[in-house]
Amino acid sequence: MLQTTVFSPSPGALQLNHNHNRRIFSWGRGSVGVNSSTSNTWRQSLFVSAKPVLEDGVLSVNGKELLTKVPENVVVTPLTNSSAFVGATSETATSRHVFKLGVIRDVRLLSLFRFKLWWMIPRVGNTGSDIPVETQMLLVQAKEGPDFNALKEAAPYILFLPVLDGEFRSSLQGNSSNELEFCVESGDPAIVTSQSPKAVFVNCGNHPFDLLKESMKILEKHFGTFSLRESKQMPGMLDWFGWCTWDAFYQGVNPQGIREGLKSLSQGGTPAKFLIIDDGWQDTSNEFQIEGEPFVEGSQFGGRLNSIQENNKFRTTTNKEAESETPSGLKEFVSEIKGNFGLKYVYVWHALLGYWGGLLPNALGTKKYNPKLRYPVQSPGNLANMRDLAMDCMEKYGVGAIDPAKVYQFYDDLHGYLVSQDVDGVKVDVQNILETISTGLGGRVSLTRQFQQALEKSIATHFQDNSIICCMGQSTDSIYHSKKSAITRASDDYYPENPTTQTLHVAAVAFNSIFLGEVVVPDWDMFYSRHDAAEFHAAARAVGGCGVYVSDKPGQHDFEILKRLVLPDGSILRARYPGRPSRDCLFVDPVMDGKSLLKIWNLNKCNGVVGIFNCQGAGKWPCVENIVEVKASAAELSGQVSPADIEYFEEVSGKHWTGDCAVYSFTKGIIHVMTWLLS
Repeated sequence: MLQTTVFSPSPGALQLNHNHNRRIFSWGRGSVGVNSSTSNTWRQSLFVSAKPVLEDGVLSVNGKELLTKVPENVVVTPLTNSSAFVGATSETATSRHVFKLGVIRDVRLLSLFRFKLWWMIPRVGNTGSDIPVETQMLLVQAKEGPDFNALKEAAPYILFLPVLDGEFRSSLQGNSSNELEFCVESGDPAIVTSQSPKAVFVNCGNHPFDLLKESMKILEKHFGTFSLRESKQMPGMLDWFGWCTWDAFYQGVNPQGIREGLKSLSQGGTPAKFLIIDDGWQDTSNEFQIEGEPFVEGSQFGGRLNSIQENNKFRTTTNKEAESETPSGLKEFVSEIKGNFGLKYVYVWHALLGYWGGLLPNALGTKKYNPKLRYPVQSPGNLANMRDLAMDCMEKYGVGAIDPAKVYQFYDDLHGYLVSQDVDGVKVDVQNILETISTGLGGRVSLTRQFQQALEKSIATHFQDNSIICCMGQSTDSIYHSKKSAITRASDDYYPENPTTQTLHVAAVAFNSIFLGEVVVPDWDMFYSRHDAAEFHAAARAVGGCGVYVSDKPGQHDFEILKRLVLPDGSILRARYPGRPSRDCLFVDPVMDGKSLLKIWNLNKCNGVVGIFNCQGAGKWPCVENIVEVKASAAELSGQVSPADIEYFEEVSGKHWTGDCAVYSFTKGIIHVMTWLLS
């Protein structure tokens, strides 16, 4: 059975009007039309067997011209029947090169690029000038003939994946002359090269999701530095409802607040079985925040770790023994809340370098890890996009970087201590910081590999459930070193106070999951269940195939929404795959073009599901110079949906499916059954 639901981020009543084969849904800001009589042609998966060929300045893929005016220094190294590495050579050796690959135009393209140091978002376009700096995945659909309008859905897809070539990390970008370029950089002026022959992997196929899967399998085998999602151990917390303390308390998290939040969720019938104690539990100091003086925005990122133990909020000291709400220590508190609230998993937060500002040099609890104060330096690619407050402050205040030779000892000590306190796992944040401090430490690729291997070794040693959530680590330095880590945050933060980012959050995760979902389970982050966009976010998690956790303040819950996601025992019904856009959404902008809906498909154990989201008009993508004003009427949209929107549907439909489909109205509680005509 196919299930479809339509969501718009503003609150309102869902209305259902029936008119023959058409269903019109109105949700607050507008309406969405669903046509059940869509073409019933199944999309067959066919992997094209045609190597990329470079001849007379033209790079052809599957017999079609893709890049023209290719420079003579570009080289192509065939890999499989349909794939190759593309690179270039230079007469000079340096730590950073930008090479031209050729002109690309009159195509459909989807870029996934880092708009901040930590995070990716999508961008669609038709020419090289539409490809942003720091693109980490580029999916192209080439024209069928000289007329761009001749481009058909059946046209082959070409995938560009900038990879790690030795000690150099590569990324893609376009320029004003519609040329596709790639940048390679080591992150250390002492590590130089004059050539990068295998900087970009190119592959082609007729099925976009098979193309991604097969390409990542090829790269996994070729490099041996990362593993695919399907081969990794999945942490048990993924299948249980969770609560994160961040947006509930921010750094003011405390034991009594945690008790109150767990109690109110349990009493409402959606008990949290998974808890993340986020930033605010650690023993830190901050010389940039002086008591009695005004708070300086961003100064929180200058804090440094004093020791691997908990702070005084979670530990009774001599002066606070009379305070009954303060536990004797972290172990007592974790044991207490597990016993009182039936928690199965308690995770705690820490940064890759211990804390935002790293370790405090010469502190009694950290000096054995030989921390050294370093001032991060961002690459020109990062500086070309959007500045980030956290990064700007860390550049200003510096970070106490762990000696790479001591990094495993640090993780081993920290995680060993946490296990002794009955903690079950960790959320490890601020991971991309390594690329900014790699000078003199072997470069960004080598440094990331060293830290990632040490981190995963410690996780495997201490936590038997592969219990780690990675965060702020969307650079390919980290992605292509993800050997065991199975969960990674796939979006910028959830910002409950910013109404313009709600639709962007959902759209960004769906598109990022096309790439990230091959290596990890994309994490959609927390959300408030009592919020104008709560149902919008809840629906996204329902089709996302991700963990489900909220960050409600104690007592501030919408149990009507939560009970649609959470069973009485605290478990969730997680979809099978990472939720991704349907094929007809790959090259459209569901946030800013004023006309396109976002359809996210997935499979459950017994059926297929499509979530239809109206993301138009609420916000705009960062790093867009020519803003297209979305008219108010864009809130009322129509579109088509059918079982053909669900990839791999045959896995659940089987041979005897009769074409039965259902459209369900959450607010009305009504199911409308339709029949999809089979050929």
